[in-house]
Amino acid sequence: MRLAGKVALVTGAGKGIGRAIVLAFAREGAHVIAADIEGAPAEEVAAEVRKQGGRALGVAMDVSVKARVDAAIAAAREACGPIDILVNNAGITRDAMFHKMTEEQFDAVIAVHLKGTWLCSRAVVQEMQERGYGKIINMSSITGRVGNIGQTNYCAAKAGIIGFTKSLAKELARYRINVNAIMPGFIDTEMTRGIPEDLRRQKAADIPLGRLGLPEDIAKAALFLASDESSYLTGGILEVTGGKFM
Repeated sequence: MRLAGKVALVTGAGKGIGRAIVLAFAREGAHVIAADIEGAPAEEVAAEVRKQGGRALGVAMDVSVKARVDAAIAAAREACGPIDILVNNAGITRDAMFHKMTEEQFDAVIAVHLKGTWLCSRAVVQEMQERGYGKIINMSSITGRVGNIGQTNYCAAKAGIIGFTKSLAKELARYRINVNAIMPGFIDTEMTRGIPEDLRRQKAADIPLGRLGLPEDIAKAALFLASDESSYLTGGILEVTGGKFM
C-alpha cells in the first residue's frame, strides 16, 4: 500500500493511460480523484474503484480553463482533503500536416497539454508548499524529443512539458516537492487504435522489446514517481518506450 493515506488527482482519467493510473493508485491505497472533461467517464472510473473496495471521486474538469480547474480542484479538496499527488495526463490530438494545420488546431492542443499542465500545477502547488510535501507527474511523449510528421502542435506541447517539468522541479525542490515527467512511447490506447493495423504491426516490430506499450506500463511508472521510492528523484524524464529511440 505504497500510497496509503495520500490523495491523488489524475486528469484525463476517463480512459486509457489515465484510467490505468487511477486504478493502480487506488490499489496502492490512495484516495483518487478521477478528473476528465466529461463527468460521466470520470465517474465510471471512480465507481469501478469503489466497486473494488477503494476510494475515488469523479469530477468534470476542463484543464484548459482556469476557472473550471480551480472550481473542480476546490470541490475535490473539500471532499477528499489536500492533494498530495497530481498527475497531469489530460491530452488531445488535432493532427494535420504543417501547411494544413489551422491556428485553432494548434491552440487547442497547446491549451490542453501545456497550459493545462501549468494551470493544474498552479492550483495545487501553494498548498503543497505550505505542507512541505507533494508529487507532480507530467505526461510528455517520446515525440517531444524526436518529433512526428503531422503533429507539430502535439510535439511542441510535449517538448514544452519537458522544459516546464525541469523548471518547476528547480523552483519547488526546497519545499520537498518532486516534479517529474513520463515520456511514453507507442502505447496501445483508443487514440492509437485508429492507426491502420499494418502500421501498428510495423511500429511494434521497430520496438526492441517487441511489443506496443500498455496503459498499465505507464501506470507502473507513475506509481513509482508518486511513491516515496522516488523521493530523491526530481526534474527527471522517465522514458517508457520499450527501448525505442534509445
